[in-house]
Amino acid sequence: MNRLPRPTAKPAARRQSANLSTRRRMLLVIGVLGVASIGLVARAFDLQVVRKQFYQDQGDARFLREVPIAVSRGTIYDRNGEPLAVSTPMVSITVVPSEVLANADRIPALAQALGTSPDELKNYLEQRADREFAYLRRQMSPDAAQAVLALGVPGVNGQREYKRYYPSGEVTAHVLGFTNIDDHGQEGLELAFDNWLSGKPGAKRVIRDRMGHIVEDVEQVRAPQPGQNLTLSIDRRIQFLAYSELKKQLDDLNADSGEMVIMDVHTGEILAMVSLPTYNPNVVTGSAPAQRRNRAVTDVVEPGSTMKTFTMAAGLSSGKYTPTAPMIDTGNGHWYFMGKDIRDVESGGNGNLTPTGVLTKSSNIGAAKIALSLDSKFLYDTYRAFGFGESTGSGFPGESAGYLKPSHGWRPIEKATMGYGYGLNVTPLQLAVAYATLANNGMRHTPTFIKGGADTGTQIVSTTIARELVDMLETVTAPGGSATRAQIANYIVAGKTGTAHLASAGGYAKNNYNSLFAGIVPATNPRLVGVVVINNPKSSIYYGGLVSAPVFQRVMTGALRLLDVPPDNIGRWYAGGPLQAGGGLAGTAQSQDAKDDQSAAEAVDP
Repeated sequence: MNRLPRPTAKPAARRQSANLSTRRRMLLVIGVLGVASIGLVARAFDLQVVRKQFYQDQGDARFLREVPIAVSRGTIYDRNGEPLAVSTPMVSITVVPSEVLANADRIPALAQALGTSPDELKNYLEQRADREFAYLRRQMSPDAAQAVLALGVPGVNGQREYKRYYPSGEVTAHVLGFTNIDDHGQEGLELAFDNWLSGKPGAKRVIRDRMGHIVEDVEQVRAPQPGQNLTLSIDRRIQFLAYSELKKQLDDLNADSGEMVIMDVHTGEILAMVSLPTYNPNVVTGSAPAQRRNRAVTDVVEPGSTMKTFTMAAGLSSGKYTPTAPMIDTGNGHWYFMGKDIRDVESGGNGNLTPTGVLTKSSNIGAAKIALSLDSKFLYDTYRAFGFGESTGSGFPGESAGYLKPSHGWRPIEKATMGYGYGLNVTPLQLAVAYATLANNGMRHTPTFIKGGADTGTQIVSTTIARELVDMLETVTAPGGSATRAQIANYIVAGKTGTAHLASAGGYAKNNYNSLFAGIVPATNPRLVGVVVINNPKSSIYYGGLVSAPVFQRVMTGALRLLDVPPDNIGRWYAGGPLQAGGGLAGTAQSQDAKDDQSAAEAVDP
C-alpha cells in the first residue's frame, strides 16, 4: 500500500525564520562595531587628551636630546705672555652600539678607520649593546675623526672636545701638572686652579634622526662659560735655563735627583721652579709617580750648613752677637760634646772665628756653640718666623710643611746639631723663602706662582740685622770663602753652601750626601734668590760649593742678563774688601777653590 508524503513547513514560515536570523546577526555585528568604535574613541581621547603630555615626552625622548656644549679650558701664560698650556679642539667618536650591530656589514670599514680589528670592535659593541651611548675613540684629531664620520655608519657620531697641550713639555711639567682626558687638572697648578681654568660647559637641545645624527638645533639650554686665562710669575726663559743647567749637572754627577727655585725677593714671585727627574705632560701614560712629583715643594732635605744663616740671625737678634764679636773658639776642628764629635773639615781647625768667620768657613763647631748659647724657645721662634716647620702658603698641591721639632723637646745635642742643619727638614721652596726674607730687608712674602700676586709681607727681623747677614754672606763667595764658584762676573753674590749626609736606617749614610747652595744677587741691592739642591751625587765631588754653586752661577748669570739687572761690582772686587774669618780684611791671599769648598762640608757623627 502506497503511503502519501508528509507535508513540509509552509514557505512563509521559513522565510520569517531566515529574516529573524539575519537581523540578529546584523545587530550583533553592529553592536560589536559600536563597542569597537567607542573603544577607539576612548583610546583616541586617552592618547590625545588624557595622556597627551606623556606620549609627547616619550616621543621627544627618542628624537629630542640635550647635548653638552664643550668649552675651552683657559690658557696658562708665563709672565711675558708666552703660552705654557693651551687647549686644542678635538673630536671624540661616540656610538649607539645596537644600531652599529644592526648594520654588521659596516663594522670592518669602521674598524679600519678607527685603527682596530673588526673582531675587537664587534666584541666591544656587543658588551655595550644595551647602552644608548658609548665612546669609540676619545680626542681624535679633527681630520682623523672626519674620516670616520664620512663613512656614514648608522649610530656613529662625533662630539667636540678639547685636549691640553704643553708647548714647553717637560721643562715646565712639575709646575703646571697636567689634566685628565676630561680636561680636569690632576697635578700642579692645573689642579690648584682647576675651577678658574675649567669654565662651565653649556647645553643645547637638538633633534636627532633615527641614525642618531643631529638634524636641528632646537634651543640653547645653558650658555657656555669658557675657562679664564691664568698668567703665572714663571719666566719661561729662566725656567729653561734652570732646567738645562740642572739636568746637565745631574747627568755629569750621576745624581739621583735635583731641584732649583728662583724667586723675586721683593714680591715673592717664583720665576722658575725645576724638579728632576721629569716627565712629558703631553704623554703622561707610562711615566712613574716619582717622575711626576714636584720635589721642590713636596720633598724635604736636611738643610746642612745653609741653616747656619738662620742660627746666626737668631744670634744677632738676641743682642749677644755682632758680625765681628765675640770671638768663638773652634779649636783644632774637633769638639766633643755629650759624647759626639762635632767637627770642622778644615785641616787643623779654624781656631778663633768671628761670627762672620763662622759663616765664611762654614764652621759646625761655631754654629753649634752659638745655638747652645741662645734660649731654646727664642731659637725655635726665629726658625719658625723664617717659615721652617710650616707650609709656605704657596697653595701648590701636596706641599710639605717640613719638620721642626718643638723646642720644649730639644735635647742639648739636638739643639747643637740643629744649629748647623741637622735634625730638621725643609723643602727647597722653604729655603728660598727664608733667604728671600733676608734679601728683602727682613720682610717675608708668601711665595706666589701668579704674576702680581704678592702679599703685603711680614717683618721677620729688623732691616739692620737682615742687611748685616747679607753682608756676612758675601764673604762666603769671596776669596777665602766656601763658595767661590758661585761668583758672577760684575755682580756681588751673597750665599751659603750646604753638604748634608743622607739619613739612613740607624743614623746617617757615610758616603751619600745632599749638596745645597742658596744665593742672593746682586748682594748690594738684592733682586733674585736662587736655591739649588742636588741629591746623592755619585762621584768624588759632592760638596755644595763644588756641586750646587756652579749651577747657581750659570743660571743666575743668564737670569740677570734676561731681566736687565744692573751690575754692582764693576772695576772692583767687594766694597771695602771681604772680611776675613778673624774679622780683618782678606787682602790678596786666596786659597785654592778645592780647599775653599772642602771647608764647607758638614761633618757629623751619627
